[in-house]
Amino acid sequence: MSQGTTGLGVDIGGSGIKGAPVDLATGEFLEERLKIATPEDAGPDAVADIVARIADHFPQVRGLPLGVTFPGVVHGGVVRTAANLEESWIGVDARDLFSRATGRSVRVLNDADAAAVAEARYGAAKGTPGLVLLTTLGTGIGTALIIDGHLVPNTEFGHLVIDGHDAETRASSGAKEREGLSYAEWATERLQRYYRVVEDLVWPDLIVVGGGVSRKADKFLPLLDIRTPIVPATLRNTAGIVGAALAAAAVGTV
Repeated sequence: MSQGTTGLGVDIGGSGIKGAPVDLATGEFLEERLKIATPEDAGPDAVADIVARIADHFPQVRGLPLGVTFPGVVHGGVVRTAANLEESWIGVDARDLFSRATGRSVRVLNDADAAAVAEARYGAAKGTPGLVLLTTLGTGIGTALIIDGHLVPNTEFGHLVIDGHDAETRASSGAKEREGLSYAEWATERLQRYYRVVEDLVWPDLIVVGGGVSRKADKFLPLLDIRTPIVPATLRNTAGIVGAALAAAAVGTV
């Protein structure tokens, strides 16, 4: 397997850390992904050890650059926010940390950004000109912007203050579950308000909805009354790994 046709991605999440080698021509995994539970002590050293274990699990891509997603803002390889991991991450040079742990060159990027890159290359936003907004609906709301195939990194539209509330505390799928909302209540009372505010700010040509709840998109997306076309993500839980692998290999328009 050669650099340029194959990439390796690792996706760090609050509950699991997972990775796989990726065929960069198709966006498909070349091996079954390896997933390891995120430890309760999810500090930098503990997570770096797991990232190294996952990278070493795939000897066929030994030596290739590694892409790693992080659930927070990553600026120049340095972690600036860490909503779902320990605060000790803030200020850590994650690129250097993972490079030392794995012995590889590493690129680190926000998890929603990685998903958007993958969806633009292989998924629901493939071939879409103009501005694409990706939102991941989960415990919080992750967002990413792609403009004519180019990523605008580290947007944080999940934390917009809308009607006096941090948006993700009201409109995430986590909020839906916490408050026992039906899909209809969630869509018409929470999501619609959120998407109308965001589309008035950035005027996207397409909105792609990711996160685990996107598997049930038929239960809530048709209920939304917004002007922007809105579709479910197609790569679902593979998007982070695929986007990370693309970023590491500097393939496409990242």
